[in-house]
Amino acid sequence: MSEELPPSDAAREEAADEVRASDADAWATACAEDLQAEKARRRAEHGTPPGSAAEELRKLVDAVAEKLSGAQSPLLGAVAGPAAQQVVRQVVQQAKDAVEPVIERNPDVFDHLAAAGNELLAAYRSAVQAQERRWTGRDDQGDPRDQDGRGDGGDDAGPGERIDLD
Repeated sequence: MSEELPPSDAAREEAADEVRASDADAWATACAEDLQAEKARRRAEHGTPPGSAAEELRKLVDAVAEKLSGAQSPLLGAVAGPAAQQVVRQVVQQAKDAVEPVIERNPDVFDHLAAAGNELLAAYRSAVQAQERRWTGRDDQGDPRDQDGRGDGGDDAGPGERIDLD
């Protein structure tokens, strides 16, 4: 009778490591597939997401350049039209030539500027909303001008405040 010896502890640990490694790889693969599927679903639903701030600035410069280059100038008339368009094209090209190296050298700067702009916008929005709440939700019961007990003598038709004309 041939007896098989049970595997040693080292062999068991090695087999367990192989199973764990294959499980980790399967998990990572499944997560990557799910992420790609979710990105594809969002792209189909919402369109392509905006790029970095530097890419968006580049797109803006290109769009403005295209509009300015193709625009006819009714103010300058038919005589100066071609010459004016040439000047506009030169100015646009110079602006693009000036902006492009800055974008390429410092793409992170534009992301930081965009983030700072978003923070400023959020702070402004918060301040405006707080002020609007104070304006629209004013509590007249605690108004010290109404402590003398005199009423306005008029009807209670609206939320207006009493104005002392004395």
